[in-house]
Amino acid sequence: MPQPFDATTKDLVEMHPEDWLAFLGLPRAPVEVVDADVSTVSAAADKVLRVLEPTPWLAHLELQASRDRTLPDRKLLYSVLLERRHELPVESTVVLLRPEADGPELTGILERRLPSGRRYLTFEYEVVRAWQVPVASLLAGGMGTLPLAPLADLGWLALPAVIAQMKTRLAAEAAPGEAGRLWTAAYVLMGLRYPEAVIAPLLEGVREMEESVTYQAIVRRGREEGREEGREEGREEGREEGRVEATRELLRRLGEKRFGVPSAAVQAALAAITRAEQLEQFSERLLDVENWEELLAG
Repeated sequence: MPQPFDATTKDLVEMHPEDWLAFLGLPRAPVEVVDADVSTVSAAADKVLRVLEPTPWLAHLELQASRDRTLPDRKLLYSVLLERRHELPVESTVVLLRPEADGPELTGILERRLPSGRRYLTFEYEVVRAWQVPVASLLAGGMGTLPLAPLADLGWLALPAVIAQMKTRLAAEAAPGEAGRLWTAAYVLMGLRYPEAVIAPLLEGVREMEESVTYQAIVRRGREEGREEGREEGREEGREEGRVEATRELLRRLGEKRFGVPSAAVQAALAAITRAEQLEQFSERLLDVENWEELLAG
């Protein structure tokens, strides 16, 4: 079933395809989005860009938020079908949006061997892990990949500063009508890594996002799904959330006695922790560190 991030990432690629070439480490060149349909096998690639160099070629992007052990095989299949359809060479790249999408099968090389051991096929593709990308490169990059910044290589405490820099850039550089789509993309992508309790305060008051039709549709869908899921899972989740909240409050009170009132960034980082076990581990380390930052860095 398609998820909100599927449409979001495809929209980002369509808005600024050249920015995605730069993000993938490919040469910047004029590009156009081409038909990604490979329906001869009832499938469709995520996004395909025709790079308009003197000798054109295709850049195929596959964006993943969850693990798919068949992904290398699918990349091979798409590459062959796209090359046959468009009669152009294909550069294949997988963009993993969060660690949960990673796996040992994503080595960048797919090999096939005969029973004798002789290799009869080698297919190479690139793998970009968003959480390993330096956040500075995304903050300084193009508009089309700026919403990926919260998923990049940054600590919890740096998130408010990253959002502030995004606000500055979008206010100054986003084209008319574009800021809402970009903020909505950021909101959807942040949901892959951060709980709503962290996202909502950071994006509160972003008028362009709140006015976005897409954002409003996502909120409505979330409310409907939440009501349905709540009927089935509310009691169990409520008990777990209660345990988490009680553990977080105890950690905050003990920490205040030792380190003082936590900063807004520290409070956001504490709010982002959703496992009681992790909060308990921080409580056990209170006497071994000197400040909030050192505690949360452990």
